[in-house]
Amino acid sequence: MSANINPTVRRRRLGSELRRLREHRGMTAEEVAGRLMVSQSKISRLENGRRSISQRDVRDLCDVYEVTDEQMRTSLMDMAKESRQRGWWHDFNDMPTPYSVYIGLEAEASSIRAYESSFVPGLLQTEQYAHAVVEGTQPDTDALSVQRRVQVRMKRQERVNGDNQLGSLWTVIDEAVLRRVVGSNEVMAQQLKHMLELSQRSNITIQVIPFSHGAHPGMTGTFSLLEFPESADSTVVYFEGVTSDLYLEKEADVRRYTGLYDYLRAAALGVAESRTLIARIGEDYHQ
Repeated sequence: MSANINPTVRRRRLGSELRRLREHRGMTAEEVAGRLMVSQSKISRLENGRRSISQRDVRDLCDVYEVTDEQMRTSLMDMAKESRQRGWWHDFNDMPTPYSVYIGLEAEASSIRAYESSFVPGLLQTEQYAHAVVEGTQPDTDALSVQRRVQVRMKRQERVNGDNQLGSLWTVIDEAVLRRVVGSNEVMAQQLKHMLELSQRSNITIQVIPFSHGAHPGMTGTFSLLEFPESADSTVVYFEGVTSDLYLEKEADVRRYTGLYDYLRAAALGVAESRTLIARIGEDYHQ
């Protein structure tokens, strides 16, 4: 296993392996929880990588699953130790845990397909636009916390501007994203100019679903599909919520949202037409 894999991805891999061991034993999460006298939700969080896994957790689970292979036990224990290392995002200790989990996945993804109906995707935002978004969507947040959240967003953009760039970032946005004035006309003009510049890169694709298309399935909510370089890591469908986030990894769910994303791409304007629309709306903000 590569030494530079981030701890969030390590937790996912370890959780997947523990789930495989449980299923091999023909046990339910409820049965395992009863044996260990813990909550069923803890077992579920361990298996889906949403909770830090201690070496003691691994030891106890290996005992329940009757894992006698010492090499396997040692390997799982090592994975648990490595999964507790800290990523850069943990330096922002006031960041919500669900957001921290997402950043860990984003940091390791090889490609991201995102659909947005209200805002410019975070990886494409200018600092001024990001500041206005955080202020507008979290009105009870103090100025220092707003600035820290903006700093996190700018740090995330190393996946776009840094050495470890995404192999592919494909975004489909509703025209409402371009029309909604976030911050000011000046902020919007700079934001749309920034998007046009990024869209010239070979690994970044931006498409717009115009108002003229009418109703479409994406109007029910935004989502992202994250893919990873290791074949052992399943694609993750991510939804950001107000109080909690949702991650789907089952093959049927991934297939459904992959199909939905393909539909939205087909409904959107082509790349060149999208650039033309973005440029035209951007000019309106200069007037």
